[in-house]
Amino acid sequence: MEFEPLSLGNEVVEFDMIGLVDIDHHPVDDIDIFDDSLAVVGSNSIGLPYIIEGESNLEPYEGMEFESEEAAKAFYNSYARRIGFSTRVSMSRRSRRDGAIIQRSFVCAKEGFRMDKNDKRGNECDGRVKRPRAETRVGCKAMLVVKIQGSGGWVVSCFVKEHNHELVPPDKVHCLRSHRHVSGTAKSFIDTLQGAGIGPSGIMSALIKEYGDISKVGFTERDCRNYMRSSRQRTLGGDTQVLLIYLKDRQVKDPAFFYAVQGDQEQCMSNIFWADPKARSDYTYFGDTVTFDTTYRSNRYRLPFAPFTGVNHHGQPVLFGCALLINESEASFLWLFKTWLMAMSGLPPVSITTDHDRVIRLAITQVFPETRHRFCKWHIFKECLEKLSHVLSEHFTFEAELHKCVNLTESIEEFESCWFSLIEKYDLREDEWLQGIYADRRQWVPIYLRDTFFAEMSITQRSDTMNSYFDGYINASTTLQLFVRQYEKALESRYEKEMKADYDTIKTAPILKTPSPMEKQAGERYTRKLFMKFQEELVETLTFLATKVEDEEAGYIYQVAKFGESHKAYFVRFDVHEMKAFCSCQMFEFSGLLCGHILTVFRVTNVLTLPSHYVLKRWTRNAKSDVILEEHVSNLLNRSQELLTVRYNNLRHEALKYVDEGVQTVEIYNVAIAALHEAANKVAHENKNGGRLVSLNKIGRDNDLHWGCQANGDHKWGLETLSPDDQDKKIKKLSRQLERAQRKCEVYRTHLFLVLKDIEEQKLQLSVKVQDIRIEMKENY
Repeated sequence: MEFEPLSLGNEVVEFDMIGLVDIDHHPVDDIDIFDDSLAVVGSNSIGLPYIIEGESNLEPYEGMEFESEEAAKAFYNSYARRIGFSTRVSMSRRSRRDGAIIQRSFVCAKEGFRMDKNDKRGNECDGRVKRPRAETRVGCKAMLVVKIQGSGGWVVSCFVKEHNHELVPPDKVHCLRSHRHVSGTAKSFIDTLQGAGIGPSGIMSALIKEYGDISKVGFTERDCRNYMRSSRQRTLGGDTQVLLIYLKDRQVKDPAFFYAVQGDQEQCMSNIFWADPKARSDYTYFGDTVTFDTTYRSNRYRLPFAPFTGVNHHGQPVLFGCALLINESEASFLWLFKTWLMAMSGLPPVSITTDHDRVIRLAITQVFPETRHRFCKWHIFKECLEKLSHVLSEHFTFEAELHKCVNLTESIEEFESCWFSLIEKYDLREDEWLQGIYADRRQWVPIYLRDTFFAEMSITQRSDTMNSYFDGYINASTTLQLFVRQYEKALESRYEKEMKADYDTIKTAPILKTPSPMEKQAGERYTRKLFMKFQEELVETLTFLATKVEDEEAGYIYQVAKFGESHKAYFVRFDVHEMKAFCSCQMFEFSGLLCGHILTVFRVTNVLTLPSHYVLKRWTRNAKSDVILEEHVSNLLNRSQELLTVRYNNLRHEALKYVDEGVQTVEIYNVAIAALHEAANKVAHENKNGGRLVSLNKIGRDNDLHWGCQANGDHKWGLETLSPDDQDKKIKKLSRQLERAQRKCEVYRTHLFLVLKDIEEQKLQLSVKVQDIRIEMKENY
């Protein structure tokens, strides 16, 4: 915006827009709190304002003089604090001769109106605003204008007292932007508590207790967070340069090492992300579910560090990359998630778990629109201890009932009913925090999340995989320089644990507890830890009863419950043709392992082995195997077993129809018996003829079926050239040859599978030996 030059005496001046910002946009370090009983009317020779006691009701007037522009601004802001409004700097006039400011306007923060349809340049806006800000400008005319005098002092040339809006009461004035600032005493207090690992919420609680009331603290929790961030930047200082040198050196040694810096690398004060080759490789095997661990940047540690982690085939945490978060804005998280996704070859995870954070949620919605986003339930429970401390101190049973409502309800309807009963019982209908987490319930309450894979074995208990990857290697006093060394140690320790789990899996044979072929199959496929979990579910089927409650065209619906606990029943829909089952507990969808309820239905329907689609490769001992042929052969063997089971179940299903319908009357019974006898004779005839499934009459009439080839168009060497007896002999011969070829193929496939399996085990054993040698060398040297 431009203004016409204004003549003032013999000097030409012009407007300048350098002051169109709120007063509190200036660094808070340069502002102190003025007591309400003091008035600022001037400054001394070194620029500090004069304080005159006993002038608490002093208000501006035309002709009032100040020693400096800053003194005038501080006085007007102090006056605004007493009255109950926020101020900001508006226009200024500069001298055309030397560019010095000769007039300044201070206005109420509600002065003017926000531009909606046109931007500052007069261009039309497209109206696509992601999050429109609340309207705060109402055209208030209140202002104070000061201009410089020839003596160097400043005098009030215009004062408008009246406001066109309600003023803020004294107990809320600390929330106004121009009056929110952190005093020197508060800064020292925050630095001390931050050094002890206490987060913004805990620090604000301590400050309120220290000052007696939130209005006396003089700033909000958001201001506390901002100060902590700037303090953290000063504390880290050049340490980020140490990290950058380390990352550059790693990339020189290994081009597959990935790192990126947001903004200017030379400033060393921006966000950093990196991922080593193993992290990127592991993501290809276990990147279906990811945890973005933000506990380090919050209450536990001062280090602004956040790793991406997952779960490997042993149920252990595995690293997918690390981030150093200096700036935690939405733009920073957008950059971080996009950079991480690029490092992971652009493949988004099925699910991601983060802390309960609004900014993180907004970024994930934009970068991972198809990924299921979950808030960590245990972080919310921890937050509950702070937000509802008054409730917990008065009602000792509230926390246990809340856990029961969240973890043990078996349906959405049951959870909703339990939640509202809890709110009514403890009279918490007006609690804003509870209202907020209830609105987000689909992102943290288990009953809403069971249909998505999160690689957790238990819904009610906290999994070990949720513990941080770097637990035991970082504490409240860890600096970036120390972290670089601890980072390497953590990687080495986790790698050794994974190798140990690999070795234990191939070295020790699983102890079987049942004669079930399914248990033997699982012991050969799953890793040791996952097999033990599967075994628990399989053994528990001995305590379950399965009752068929409904017949469907594709299969059956079973009610499964423990003996004497029919009120805790689960329902399993089993498709006998596709060999697929769905349980109302949704354990397989959530964890990737079959529940005892489905295994019980398999037991009563004589499904003796696990269908291949229920053995997730990510949980098997060969999860990280790249041998495609091995997987293909294994699938062929499993498919052969499945086809046998499918044929058995289909025949059993059709035969039971005759049993159910054939006993109604004697006439129907006789028809059913005759039909079964006729079917039995046909089956015996087919077995006698070598298992041939097509009748001779059809083959003799089908001119499109040829068992040979046409040579030069002169002769046909097919079945139609043979007599019926010769056709029968020819078919039997070819059938026997086909059967022998199939048996040989199965033998070759089995042999090849065993060879490949042996190679994979030898490779794992060699890896373990190499690791043992490394450990011995470290101990010796």
